[in-house]
Amino acid sequence: MPLEQVLLLLTAAAGAGWIDAVVGGGGLLQLPAILVTGMPPVEAMATNKLSSVFGTTSAAVAYARSTKVDRQVAIPGAAMAMVSAGLGAWAAASISAEVLRPAVMVVLVAVAVFVTLRPGMGAVPVPHLRTPSRVVAAVAAAGVGIAFYDGIMGPGTGTFLIIAFTTILGLDFVSASASAKIINIGTNVGALAVFAVQGHVQWALGLGMAVCNVAGAQFGARTALKRGTAFVRIVLLVVVVAMVIRLGWQQFA
Repeated sequence: MPLEQVLLLLTAAAGAGWIDAVVGGGGLLQLPAILVTGMPPVEAMATNKLSSVFGTTSAAVAYARSTKVDRQVAIPGAAMAMVSAGLGAWAAASISAEVLRPAVMVVLVAVAVFVTLRPGMGAVPVPHLRTPSRVVAAVAAAGVGIAFYDGIMGPGTGTFLIIAFTTILGLDFVSASASAKIINIGTNVGALAVFAVQGHVQWALGLGMAVCNVAGAQFGARTALKRGTAFVRIVLLVVVVAMVIRLGWQQFA
């Protein structure tokens, strides 16, 4: 691989780590950067997972040291997510992204409208929303539905997790982001394990990108913790709009 492509991927990995640590959606930057090199889509997704699992874990540790993680949701959700994401990764080679992309775009547009029209969402925690039934719903949504999507496609998983935790459990954006990182570790590990068994991972490239992803994730987590929920909300909207534009370009170009 030419040196300029390697440098591009390392830069993209650092930027993706920052985005993922703040609001998720780093795959929006990292995965297309890998695909530009001409790597087959499944190998690109596999290598993206290898890089991302290190950055996500690094960000999760940074959050856990400074803010509350909803362990009752995050731990069982992460365990379920490993299985669901693994199933998604197994199906990735047989289900076309062309089938999923329009549905994901609709969901993202709905998310952008919802967050815009509800400026108070995620600004402060809403403890009374956290009932036993909602905890079960959050675990199922994160550990099954969103995790499967991460295995089969990926970009925006962290964003979907944050939205699920703020709307279902009433968490503020920073706490939701912290809890989402634990689930995201599970999805990345589950998908990566399947991709590795199938022989799709480019190990040398993925590990090199992982170093930059970790650096970006550390900076992103510290930025989110320092700037607070208002900052996370703004970045969330920017990332969601960018994902809609990117997916729309892929769909109609």
